[in-house]
Amino acid sequence: MNVLGYLQKIGRALMVPVATLPAAAILMGIGYWIDPTGWGGNSAVAAFLITAGAAIIDNMPILFAVGVAYGMSKDKDGAAALAGLVGFYVLTKLCSPGAVAMIQGIDPKAVPAAFGKINNQFVGILTGVITAELYNRFSHVELHKALAFFSGKRLVPIVTSFVMIFVAFAMMIIWPVIYNGLVHFGETIQGMGSAGAGIYAFFNRLLIPVGLHHALNSVFWFDVAGINDIPNFLGGAKSLAEGKAVLGITGRYQAGFFPIMMFGLPGAALAIYHAAKPANKARVASLMIAAAFAAFFTGVTEPLEFSFMFVAPPLYLLHAFLTGVSVYIAASMQWIAGFGFSAGLVDMVLSSRNPLARDWYMLIAQGIVFFVIYYVTFRAAIGAFNLKTPGREDDEVGGDAAAPAAAPVASDNASLAAGYLQAIGGNANLASIDACITRLRLGVKDSALVDEAAAKRLGASGVVRLNKENVQIIIGPKAELVADAMRGLKGGVAAAPVAAAAAVAAPAAAPKVAAGDLVLVSPITGDVVPLEEVPDPAFASKAVGEGVAVRPTGKLVVAPVAGTIVKIFNSNHAFALLADNGAELIVHIGVDTVKLGGQGFKRLAEQGARVNAGDPVLELDLAYLEQNAQSVISPVIVSNVDQFAGVANVATGSVVAGQTKLYTLKAK
Repeated sequence: MNVLGYLQKIGRALMVPVATLPAAAILMGIGYWIDPTGWGGNSAVAAFLITAGAAIIDNMPILFAVGVAYGMSKDKDGAAALAGLVGFYVLTKLCSPGAVAMIQGIDPKAVPAAFGKINNQFVGILTGVITAELYNRFSHVELHKALAFFSGKRLVPIVTSFVMIFVAFAMMIIWPVIYNGLVHFGETIQGMGSAGAGIYAFFNRLLIPVGLHHALNSVFWFDVAGINDIPNFLGGAKSLAEGKAVLGITGRYQAGFFPIMMFGLPGAALAIYHAAKPANKARVASLMIAAAFAAFFTGVTEPLEFSFMFVAPPLYLLHAFLTGVSVYIAASMQWIAGFGFSAGLVDMVLSSRNPLARDWYMLIAQGIVFFVIYYVTFRAAIGAFNLKTPGREDDEVGGDAAAPAAAPVASDNASLAAGYLQAIGGNANLASIDACITRLRLGVKDSALVDEAAAKRLGASGVVRLNKENVQIIIGPKAELVADAMRGLKGGVAAAPVAAAAAVAAPAAAPKVAAGDLVLVSPITGDVVPLEEVPDPAFASKAVGEGVAVRPTGKLVVAPVAGTIVKIFNSNHAFALLADNGAELIVHIGVDTVKLGGQGFKRLAEQGARVNAGDPVLELDLAYLEQNAQSVISPVIVSNVDQFAGVANVATGSVVAGQTKLYTLKAK
């Protein structure tokens, strides 16, 4: 993975701990609404809510260690999060002032002040990154049988604790240098006052297209460079009492975003609508109204920003500049409001009675002015430079690849996931799946294979090709749900990828369904289990296809019929076979075995190979699978059963791989 791709990975992992902030904002915001003058001193309920929210804010370093470790782990497993917690405790304890004095044999008073600040978000992020790398490397390691209990994921916290000892010794040397550098950077920006806040906001918007704004935000919103803007603001009265917050100053890296997100961008949306061609106004209106409402109410701006980001780059540069100006003005005037999620109406209302909020209502007046500024400047620029904003695209025969997202052709997450999977070139082109608030972040083998027009037909606002191996698809707040559905498809538990895999592995047209019944032999020696009893709802409900399952007792997996292996998943836990009569077959070993990362499986045939019934395809380590898999029950299904008359003559009892007839696929 290149540097940009790795930074992307860290950036999206940061969203896991940041996602806890809305909870703190809601709890503390309601508390301050109940008791706006006593800040919990006059109301037990307010004190209860404010304290509950503060519990999140006060433990942000730990949340970063746990969240980043989880977010960067290859299979998003809780074991990585636990290891992150272990690593953070070991590192911060060894680097505490008392431990440093004892280990180095010096007077506690001589310990550098930096070690008094070791419990911070930067160290949490560092711990999370290191832990995730250890998890990805050691989570599937098998130890000697005498130590088998500590194999796999149980090994990771042990390895992490030992590695953190060495990291702690390194930190004893380099942490004072890093800390002083970060403090100097923070003091430099803070020393620039309101101008520094404006510069930050300008680059915040410029980094949106590549998703690196999250990394920049961690510097200005959290205690990475001595600023800690959001936690101190949400901390309200407590932050003031502890001297961590300054009235009129804390929140200046946040407040100026409210006029942009609530008013400026909706003004831009109105300008884009008025500039659209008459024939396209209805379509553009539906897009702009939905995007503008999302920006105003929740502060989610990416659907609107991506509608003009690439088709009209000068407008986006203007937008970034105006954002910087807005943040500068709000900071200069000390009009302050803060947010836990984004600068929308919800966060403005919640923060309005925070003790640190100051003349927050002036941000509304500023917003009205920026609505006019955005409308006038965008409308003038679109006309003067003939920018191809939504609704102004050149008419093309056969489609509109540059047009903004049309209404989605499907609304349920499973259908969208299958559609986006095909749009990026299928499983064969997919390396990794992740998501943040509004975008799918995908690792691919070749970004040139991604069909942007197809993605937009599914409802995407835009497609960002960062490089050959990294692509982002902007789809709105459903991104995480769609990503989860795509992970299921990538794992081989849905029928849609079979056709895509067939198209990749065999570009020629698939054979038509032939006349006559097709008899499948059992691919595994074992005991037959009805499909309804498979401990996976996708298979048990027959949503994936029709067939039967086998509980393996033998280690060899063979082809159930003659045909072409169109897909063997990277983890070797499943394969798809296109039979000579057009039947699409899936042999899936165990349940949720994709998480084993290939452990317990040995590939004996290659993708694209021609096989006959009974030819070996996989070899299993049954002892390992029975110990580590959720279940070894293995479905053998026909995913396109609707093209046939159904399944009949299903075997019962014990079956032998390559010999026993498993079931018959009846021709129509």
